[in-house]
Amino acid sequence: MAFLVVLEAMTPAERVSFILHDVFRFAFPEVAEIVGRTPAACRQLASSARRRIHASHAPALPTARQAAVVRDFKRAWEAGDIGALIGLLDPDATATGDGGGLVSAAPRPVEGGEQIARFFAGLAGRTTEVTILERTVNGQPGLVAQQDGVTVAVYAFHVSDNRITRIWAILNPDKIRPWTTG
Repeated sequence: MAFLVVLEAMTPAERVSFILHDVFRFAFPEVAEIVGRTPAACRQLASSARRRIHASHAPALPTARQAAVVRDFKRAWEAGDIGALIGLLDPDATATGDGGGLVSAAPRPVEGGEQIARFFAGLAGRTTEVTILERTVNGQPGLVAQQDGVTVAVYAFHVSDNRITRIWAILNPDKIRPWTTG
């Protein structure tokens, strides 16, 4: 999943140059014909893609620090504190919701720290009877939203440099069964 996220962050030309050369072993002159650039430019694009992949393997924050960032996010979200949320989110953060076609979710990823902060602050104003719990999600600190004791959403986070860079909101009832109580 992390590799797919990194691929998604690449430009199309980087992605094609990297995949064709590094995965399928096309020579750069062949890649150049497909991409419509010079072999030297394709070599640079593939190199840039490799740097992105290596950068994505940056050392993770200690779990306790990640938990503190997620806890601060929870508090700011519950308070509807847009300023605090913006401070916790990377300016280039992305939030994605998965309703699976069974429940309502944002139709497209929300891009940018400020936009995500406003989105979550807006949710806080509409969901007063929801309880947000700190839980382990995919082995990392995360949040679980419950309404009347029933889990309605699970939130996974990627934290880098003490800021949230990615939020995955799982609202699809079929996918949140492991967190369902009662």
